[in-house]
Amino acid sequence: MARLADYFVVVGYDLDNRVEGEGQGRILQRFPEKDWEDSPFPQGIELFCQPSGWQLVPERQPASFFVAVLTDINSERHYCACFTFWEGLDSPQLKKVDAGDADEADEEPAVVQHSKLFAPKSLVVVSRLDYTEAFRNCLGLIYTVHVDGLSTPLETVIGNLLTCVIPVAGGSQIDESPVCSLDKVPQSPACDWLLACLQPGPEERENSLRTITLGAGDRQVIQTPINDALPVSGSSVAQLFRQLGIVNVLYLFCAALTEHKILFLSSSYQRLTDACRGLLAIMFPLKYSFTYVPILPGKLLEVLSTPTPFIIGVNSFFRSETQELLDVIIADLDGGTVTIPECVHISLLPEPLLQQTQTALSMVLDPELEFSDQAFPPQSMNPSALKIQDKEIRAVFLWLFARLFQGYRWCLHIIRIHPEPVIRFHKAAFLGQRSLTEDDFLMKVLDGMAFAGFVSERGPPYRATDLFDDLVANHVERIRQEEACPHKVMNHVKELAEQLFKNENPYPAVAMHKVQRPSETSQSTDQSRTPFPVLDDVAVQLFIDHAVAKLKSSPPVVKAELKSMVPSGPPLGDIVDRNGNVMANSARRLEVVRNCITYIFDNKMLEAKKLMPAVLRALKGRTARVCLTQELNQHVLQNRAVLDDQQFDYIVRMMNCTLQDCSHMDEHGIAATLLPLVTAFCRKLGAGITQFAYSCVQEHMVWTTMQFWEAMFYSDVQNHIKALYMETDDGNQDQQDGSSNRREISALELAAEQNRLWPTLSKEMQMERVQKEESTVFSQAIHYANRMSYLLLPLDTSKNRLLRSSGLGDVESVSNSYVTNSIAGSMAESYDTESGFEDAESSDVANSVVRFINRFVDKVCNESGVTNEHLKALHTMIPDIVQMHIETLDAVHRESKRLPPIQKPKLLRPTLLPGEELVMDGMRVHLIPDGRDEATGQMGGPPLLPAEGAIFLTTYRLIFKGTPSDALVGEQIVTRSFPIASLTKEKRISVTLTMDQFVQEGLQLRSCTFQLMKIAFDEEVASDLAESFRKHLHKLRFPQHVQGTFAFTVGQSGKLVLEPKTKDKNQSLKTLSKNLVKNAKRTISRQYVGRKKEVPATWENRSNFQSELDEDEISVSEEVDQSALTLSSTIRSSDRQTMSNVVERACCRDYQRLGLGTLSNSLTRSKNEPFRISTANRMYTVCRSYPGLLIIPQNIPDSTIHRICRCYRQNRFPVVCWRHSRTKAVLLRSAGLHAKGVVSFFKSPNAPTTVPSQADSTSLEQEKYLQAIISSMPSYSESTGRNTLSGFTSTHMNTSESSDKLRQPKIGDLMKQVLGNKEDVPGTFSRGALGQKAKVISLSQPKVSGKARNSPRGKWGSIRGSGRLSAYNPDIGTRLAGKESPQPNGGPNDPLFLRQQKAYLYIIGDKAQLKGGKQDSFQQWEVIPIEVCDVRQVKNSFKKLMKACVPSSQTTEPNMSFLRLLEDSEWMTLLHRVLQVSVLVVELLDTGSSVMVSLEDGWDVTTQVVSLVQLLSDPYYRTFDGFRLLVEKEWLSFGHRFSHRGAQTLGSQSSGFTPVFLQFLDCVHQIHLQFPMEFEFSQYYLKFLAYHYMSNRFRTFLLDSDYDRIELGVLYEEKSDRRNPQVCKSVWDYIDRLNKKAPVFYNYMYSPEDEEVLRPYTFISNLKVWDFYLEETLSDGPPYDWELRSRQESLAEETAEKADTGAPKSQRHIVWPCYDNLSKVMPDAITKLLQDLQNLEAELGQTSEKWKDTWDKIKTTQRTETKLESKPSFSSSLLMSSNLSHQRRSQGVCLQDSRVGSSIKLGLDCEASATSTPVAGRPSTSTLYSQFQSTESENRSFEGILYKRGALLKPWKPRWFVLDKTKHELRYYDSRQDKDCKGVIELSDVESVTVGTPTMGAPKNVEEKAFFDLKTSKRMYNLCAQESSNAQLWMDSIQSSLSDA
Repeated sequence: MARLADYFVVVGYDLDNRVEGEGQGRILQRFPEKDWEDSPFPQGIELFCQPSGWQLVPERQPASFFVAVLTDINSERHYCACFTFWEGLDSPQLKKVDAGDADEADEEPAVVQHSKLFAPKSLVVVSRLDYTEAFRNCLGLIYTVHVDGLSTPLETVIGNLLTCVIPVAGGSQIDESPVCSLDKVPQSPACDWLLACLQPGPEERENSLRTITLGAGDRQVIQTPINDALPVSGSSVAQLFRQLGIVNVLYLFCAALTEHKILFLSSSYQRLTDACRGLLAIMFPLKYSFTYVPILPGKLLEVLSTPTPFIIGVNSFFRSETQELLDVIIADLDGGTVTIPECVHISLLPEPLLQQTQTALSMVLDPELEFSDQAFPPQSMNPSALKIQDKEIRAVFLWLFARLFQGYRWCLHIIRIHPEPVIRFHKAAFLGQRSLTEDDFLMKVLDGMAFAGFVSERGPPYRATDLFDDLVANHVERIRQEEACPHKVMNHVKELAEQLFKNENPYPAVAMHKVQRPSETSQSTDQSRTPFPVLDDVAVQLFIDHAVAKLKSSPPVVKAELKSMVPSGPPLGDIVDRNGNVMANSARRLEVVRNCITYIFDNKMLEAKKLMPAVLRALKGRTARVCLTQELNQHVLQNRAVLDDQQFDYIVRMMNCTLQDCSHMDEHGIAATLLPLVTAFCRKLGAGITQFAYSCVQEHMVWTTMQFWEAMFYSDVQNHIKALYMETDDGNQDQQDGSSNRREISALELAAEQNRLWPTLSKEMQMERVQKEESTVFSQAIHYANRMSYLLLPLDTSKNRLLRSSGLGDVESVSNSYVTNSIAGSMAESYDTESGFEDAESSDVANSVVRFINRFVDKVCNESGVTNEHLKALHTMIPDIVQMHIETLDAVHRESKRLPPIQKPKLLRPTLLPGEELVMDGMRVHLIPDGRDEATGQMGGPPLLPAEGAIFLTTYRLIFKGTPSDALVGEQIVTRSFPIASLTKEKRISVTLTMDQFVQEGLQLRSCTFQLMKIAFDEEVASDLAESFRKHLHKLRFPQHVQGTFAFTVGQSGKLVLEPKTKDKNQSLKTLSKNLVKNAKRTISRQYVGRKKEVPATWENRSNFQSELDEDEISVSEEVDQSALTLSSTIRSSDRQTMSNVVERACCRDYQRLGLGTLSNSLTRSKNEPFRISTANRMYTVCRSYPGLLIIPQNIPDSTIHRICRCYRQNRFPVVCWRHSRTKAVLLRSAGLHAKGVVSFFKSPNAPTTVPSQADSTSLEQEKYLQAIISSMPSYSESTGRNTLSGFTSTHMNTSESSDKLRQPKIGDLMKQVLGNKEDVPGTFSRGALGQKAKVISLSQPKVSGKARNSPRGKWGSIRGSGRLSAYNPDIGTRLAGKESPQPNGGPNDPLFLRQQKAYLYIIGDKAQLKGGKQDSFQQWEVIPIEVCDVRQVKNSFKKLMKACVPSSQTTEPNMSFLRLLEDSEWMTLLHRVLQVSVLVVELLDTGSSVMVSLEDGWDVTTQVVSLVQLLSDPYYRTFDGFRLLVEKEWLSFGHRFSHRGAQTLGSQSSGFTPVFLQFLDCVHQIHLQFPMEFEFSQYYLKFLAYHYMSNRFRTFLLDSDYDRIELGVLYEEKSDRRNPQVCKSVWDYIDRLNKKAPVFYNYMYSPEDEEVLRPYTFISNLKVWDFYLEETLSDGPPYDWELRSRQESLAEETAEKADTGAPKSQRHIVWPCYDNLSKVMPDAITKLLQDLQNLEAELGQTSEKWKDTWDKIKTTQRTETKLESKPSFSSSLLMSSNLSHQRRSQGVCLQDSRVGSSIKLGLDCEASATSTPVAGRPSTSTLYSQFQSTESENRSFEGILYKRGALLKPWKPRWFVLDKTKHELRYYDSRQDKDCKGVIELSDVESVTVGTPTMGAPKNVEEKAFFDLKTSKRMYNLCAQESSNAQLWMDSIQSSLSDA
């Protein structure tokens, strides 16, 4: 029974006391005056009566009612029902107020002005029961009695209210005495009346049991719930959902459960209370245990900034003050919104629960939704009544909790039964069985306070049960089956709702309320109302005393609580992992695990070893791990299993692998089952010393997790307590029925039984049981102290391993490194002392372990009720246990060091190159897999990595050699190596190996040869050795000087010292290199006017030195003689020899080939030769990075050069490097201009200059120089005759029509593409037109004159088009683009011919440098500004490319895929840019304009462009000799900075590796792919160069310029070192030597066409990633050092011979892409045949001839044969079989420059039929023969007009036929002038030529014999000549060309 009301309070406005101008409330009267013992009076009620503050108002407000909730210090909730009404104040009271307000009159004038004010007064009932309606009625009645002046005294009514006693629960079925019988109350008239009213008659007896009356003619029924454990919600939950919606309430629900702060806002106080009540109701069975204030007064708003979670309601009036709360979720009940701050993350219910809950809720709240789309919806679709709906919603949440907590009772550990049950929840096991360890929501709920309360309340096994217990025990199966079917769920929900409703309304029919309300009149009349009277406290107190006395005299009503055993429900089955790890649990895998363990215990070690990798993989799955623990358990006898060393090691490895994947929670209980096993398995080390497995499995985070130990401890205690009671019960049980087979009783059932019996036991028995239980717990605590010391103390306690990263220092800490100390604790060295403890004494380890164990013992003993004496005993015991264990471990550690090490794979020695020496011998390491999938077996095939072996450091390479860890491929050898010089990044990593060894440290080494080595040092490698390895590596990678590189030190001792200076045989060369700079000055002074001798010109004083030379005014003619003298007389003998060496250099050989002038005839040279070889730079004084001999225009004196070079960066002035053989246009190269020279360089010549300054004169010199270049071009001299402007323009009027206009659109378009768009921002050049169609340019224009036929020959690719022009100066490039532009001086536009003409010289310059330059329309040169990629871009791009091709670790992120990373690297974009500019230059040269490439410093991009242009334009450079010459000339002689860009020395280390040359090779590779038949060398040749460009094996690519090479004496050294013929110093010699031996570099498809100009496609879509970046050969390392290959092959043959014991050998060989060298294992057919031929010749004892001779012979014989058979030529017959026959050779491209769009049609003309139908509206472009249009006679053996009959029903038409014997075909055109070929008849297809007969529609007036037929394999052609003789001629010609073929 409980009081309905504890206190009644009257609270009024305090007129006397106002704080800071705010009104206060005060308690006017309170009943009873004295506090009840069981329920003290709550403080601060006056604040809660007016939560918005006490204020006087000018108008009377309607009475209000709400319930506030106060929580006292014992967490008891008090419900304060506040009824507030307003009373007028009389005059004296008003004066008081006025006086108080006088000082504040300014602030609040409104208050003072009103004549009448109203003050609030509140009647408050304080109760511990929540009966809102009853309180509303009672307080309303009291107010009515007062207002209407009813005769009943207020004291009586209040007295009755305070003495009402009602049952707490159980409905009203309990027999009670009448509540308000007042027979003993002192008689007074009113009381008499009351008594008379109240005496109940017998028929009302039943009703009175649940009816109360306050004695004012009122009567109301209070229905108490049947079970008070279930919350009472009325309709508050349904209201909450109506106000906020399903999703919002679910957010609030999850937020409340996961302990977030929740704030409700509403303008209604009652709604706030209801909302809070509703939220708490849906949380059942969890109870909210944090701050709960449904109505918070405004004065207490600072409570909202509390750090703890809360549920609080606040009036919307205070909304602004809640705005700055950053971590509070605000629910606005009036607006229906829930605002979640950004910093708050609410974990939601796990799917599919969330979805199912939402569906169920919407079916309750909005049943129409389901049928809203139906044509005939059901009739009655209204949702249930609000009260019913409320219960349905709660039922959904009950159902939800039943699903969330199903099976929770199986995870309860009962650790004490007597005197009180103590229960703990095993969270990890619960989450593990539910497979929800990753679920954020459930983790937080289980960790929360509410769940802790849930466990303590519902954990006890013997108690009263409620609806939830029943649901979770008996309906789990039903819920599981129905969860997918919403309608079945709804039925279940409705059943639950019915029970909830019944509990709240046990008698729904009885609803008799008879309560008077105030009459209308009393409410309306204001003046007559009297204030609420002061009550008579004595009268009220009498009522109370009387009731108390009565209660004392009557017998106590005891409700018999029905206790029973709480059912546990079905145990949790293994809910399948939602990630569906079926593989991990397959029976086959378990079989493997079982077999392996059996092999180990049967001592079949070899078998076990083979299975080991598979077992370790299988142990990733949970079931396999469980299986392992079960199997191991079977091999433990009497808690001990002694193993030998190898068995022990295998078992430990498996245990480590199993533990490795256990989380620190150990949710699957794997660590728990292994715990007894690690103390069971052991091995004998020596006399009486045993090592247990625990010393080798300590490195797992689970052992340092306090929760794990607690769960383990409680589980063990439960088992022991269960055993304790099972014994006592067994005795009794056996006597009763020995035969019955009982199922095993769970611990909770046992405990419930014991709790039931407890009251029946005697005191002694009870005490005995309590003691037994305590001693059980105590003994387990000792046992666990031991266990913990086993697993926490390291084997070598002298080293402070202590949980380096984790530790005992922190309970929650987690360590994640695993180790097996199976090898004698050798790990110890790697542990440093940085463990977070001050000193590394051994005692420190002990101390921290003791601290950890003490903390554990304190916690578990306090929870399980161990007495203090026992606890103290434990604390004294623990240090001794630890110390004892340390002593044992010391002996074990000592002995284990003596163990022989585990058998490890033998270290394999690598084969070394001649001259390569070891710097550090092999260190045992593991090669770890990186981000490439191939070797790890993920792409199929066995995993070759990880591999175990050794790393060797030699003078040249870093080599790993070893064998795969996987036993299935153990016999393979894995080699990974790269040259030290190519190392780009080295970083330390720490590696965890999956197998067994924890590796101290590792290194990740990245090389620019696209190799990555992740190595982990074995534990036997001391850390100082690893450090010394790093230092040596660094020293070798960055030597002090370039002479320290391998190319120079090769063959000398491996010490890193520079060679001592010795006398050299070639003294003259050394003399040159030493005295070069000194002599330079002297020689030059002597050469001119004898000047005083000076110190050598250094870089600093070079300019003054040149300015002196500038003063010499020497005529051109003298200059020529001087240069002639230079060679013969002025140089001394030693220098003369040098000059002859210079002449032999690549440049000179090439200049002679190109006819650019020779040195020999310099005296007799005719003046007509446009260029000469200047020796001005022979001493490298003009430009240090240029070669000694340079080509300059004939009439430029050397003195001018000295002046010009100063305008250019690095003095690299423009020099000629190539001349077009046909157009005689020249290609020049230079650096960009110095910034100061730019503007003056482009100054308009007519600009008035006042004083000719120094800059102007230089500018004039420059102009002269450029003019000299232009005038040296034949096209220029042809067109002008004299170099005058008038001549220039007039002749151009005639020729512009023919030659220039012809190519206008093509170049114009090219320019547009290269330059980008006018609107483009500078910098968009590279991306100009990704999405646009290619603008393609027509190569075949109509013939205009004979001269114009000289159209460009060559193959067309295309340039990436963009129909846009770039943002450069509009004048620049206008002539090219064919655009009009106003004249710079503002005059009228130029006449047409001037605008349309082509410039003679185009300067490709850097856009950034050319700003502000003016273009003159009369100059004959023009600048094309382009954006170039600078070196930094190339460097960064290359870094990204390396990471894309060789990632360091595997990733599944979509934005880290290979293609995405490749795109991000922008490498392809850079290639595209370089190729695009090169193609433009090729095109310009081909049209007869010269081009000067003048970019950056002239040694990076310039070199790339110039080299590519020559390669594309000149077939000679596509041969072996030509390519070598090209690289030597453009890259080596013209000073590309190889050492600096390759970061080859310590000095250039900071600049980083920038592979400009590699980029060039990649461009060549792209061209090679597109034109495979044009190159004599193969792709392998390019890869070979790329590899050795970075390897530093040869000296070729080492220094920065010829000057540096001469200084070191390496420029003119002999071909190879005679002392060591094996060592090649030049890569070219090496290639020559190799090429003579074997066809490794030769391209069998090579069949070039004369004068072929290549025009590759440059779109990014046409570029391919070079396989050089992606290939790997793990069998024997990179395939670019051939000596290694031959040595390895010979070794392999020897071993094969030894091993050949006559057993049959398989002919099959499995080829692995990343392992085998494919070209070696699967050579192409021709190589294979050549090899076979050589082998056969060797067998026959013949001297085998060189492969090249054999190949040439075969080619010639094949040619003659095919001629006889009249088949196509050899090259095509050989290639027809390959799909490359028509890859690019025959692609005709139609390139139309149309305004609207552009059309492309590629025709493969070798297969195009002659009757290709033209595209409508466009000329047919299917078979253009643009590349063969030329005037040379052999291309047109016979031509003329023939009539040809069309296809069926088509007329005869005259066509111009051309018989081409060279191309072996008959072509026909519309007319003679037409360049569009209409069809081709392949002569190879012609079967016969016969005389024909005229047919229908044949030409009239033609004799019959003029007809002849041409029959091909495809069709019959009917032809007709003009006369018979002509026809005969045609037939004979065709016949003869057939026989010639």
